[in-house]
Amino acid sequence: MLTSITIKNYALINELHIDFSSGLSIITGETGAGKSILLGALGLVLGNRADSSTLKDTTRKCVVEAVISIDKYKLQDFFDAEDIDYESHTIIRREILPSGKSRAFVNDTPVILSVLNALRLKLIDIHSQHQTLQLSDQQFQFQLLDAIANNELRLASYQRGLEHYNQAKKSLEELQKAQREANQQYDYNVHLYNELLEANLVEDEQEVLEEKLEKINNVEEIKLNLSESLQIATDENIGIDNLLYSLEHKLTKIASYSKEYQELSERISSVKIELVDIIGELETAYEHVDFNPSEAEQLNDRLQLIYTLQKKHYVNSIRELLLIQEEISKKVGVVENAEQQIQEQEQKLKEIAKKLDDIAIKISEVRKNSIPSLSKKLEGILDNLGMPQARFSINNTLSDHYFNNGKDTLEFLFSANKGGQLGELKKVASGGELSRIMLAIKKVLSENSQLPTIIFDEIDSGVSGEISNKMAQIMYQMSQQMQVITITHLPQIAAKGNQHYKVYKEDENNSTTTHLKQLSPDERIVEIAEMLSGKEISDTAITHARELLN
Repeated sequence: MLTSITIKNYALINELHIDFSSGLSIITGETGAGKSILLGALGLVLGNRADSSTLKDTTRKCVVEAVISIDKYKLQDFFDAEDIDYESHTIIRREILPSGKSRAFVNDTPVILSVLNALRLKLIDIHSQHQTLQLSDQQFQFQLLDAIANNELRLASYQRGLEHYNQAKKSLEELQKAQREANQQYDYNVHLYNELLEANLVEDEQEVLEEKLEKINNVEEIKLNLSESLQIATDENIGIDNLLYSLEHKLTKIASYSKEYQELSERISSVKIELVDIIGELETAYEHVDFNPSEAEQLNDRLQLIYTLQKKHYVNSIRELLLIQEEISKKVGVVENAEQQIQEQEQKLKEIAKKLDDIAIKISEVRKNSIPSLSKKLEGILDNLGMPQARFSINNTLSDHYFNNGKDTLEFLFSANKGGQLGELKKVASGGELSRIMLAIKKVLSENSQLPTIIFDEIDSGVSGEISNKMAQIMYQMSQQMQVITITHLPQIAAKGNQHYKVYKEDENNSTTTHLKQLSPDERIVEIAEMLSGKEISDTAITHARELLN
């Protein structure tokens, strides 16, 4: 229940605070007094978009704060899910800065507008004249039918299932798309993969082959230099081996005279041993130096294959070629395994669809079973509102398509007159009839929902006389189950309220300002009398006003 609202620096309002009570509250005022401003401020605090143009004084921020009693409406889970402190008297505050930026808070916790809008749906239904146009909107009609059918939990289950279905469907489509794209490249990828596979590449092979080929291509120079190296090492007169032998012999003779000479002698002996080993390896290397034309051709062919593959794949090493081979192998594998993956995903989708269909069928069946009750209730209320011949024809049909609220399509037709042709509400009902139909729908919704507050903005448009009395009675009945606030121009409706507020304008310091005040019993008589007779209030109007209030 809306317990109070405080508005500062909004449109024509400097500062305003008003407390509301349970039951039926009436708001009246002359045209242009600012009733729409109040609704605008309330819409702002509940998540409507706004900018700096709503500021009365553009140098100061606008603040709208609403206090709402929510302890009876099971909203703890919502607050927990949004990480907001739960308070039985929840304070919602909206601030619009001079820059045009806005901030929103729920119990002093900053929130985004989507959270406010979600909370709004659980707290307050603001009916405007524009909303009457929704009567022909299928989503609105489903909302009404589902309220009667008590489909809330089934719809929540269906929507969870629909989310899983859409995810599975998306995964299947991605697999199918990947398969189509892979199929287009499959033959070429298989060719590339087989080409690399047949090459039987080894990671360090290229360096080894290039070294071997380098030796073969320079065999004459290698052989000559090896031969001359052996000559230098082993010549009987000037060979290093012979000279080292002589040096070793000389140092051996004096080694016993000093530790220093001993160490020099030992080092020369070590060098001589190393030289003997080197000479042996030179001889072996010389013996193995040979030019083999067939080997050179094989090496050239092998390296040319490697170079060709590297050039083809824009890389410079066998390691990179092996990585490409692995990547292509995966691409080929995707195509070869895709059919099985697609079949598995299709099966998964069918299983989800089966469960979803079961829920959708149940929703549809409950809707169909609820249609007679809904038609009867609406026609009964409209009979009381002066439309005894009103008839509804509501047809709910199960389709093959998954919609957000099930698989049904809804045909909601109406006729106001006996023998009249059934048609869409907006085509066959007048403005006054639409107002009464909307009130009937709101009455039914109020009996089948736990919404704390409903606000009517001139829902009595287009009606008068006894019908307005009937509408007032229905609003009063609704107010026994929920808080009802109605903005009206009709004295018959104004007189039914438990409390009465008046919107008025005053000129203050060359500035027009909107005010709202709760009327005392005497002020209320005057206000209703003025609604009956205009500014010139007659004794008859006063008497009539008292009669209405009594």
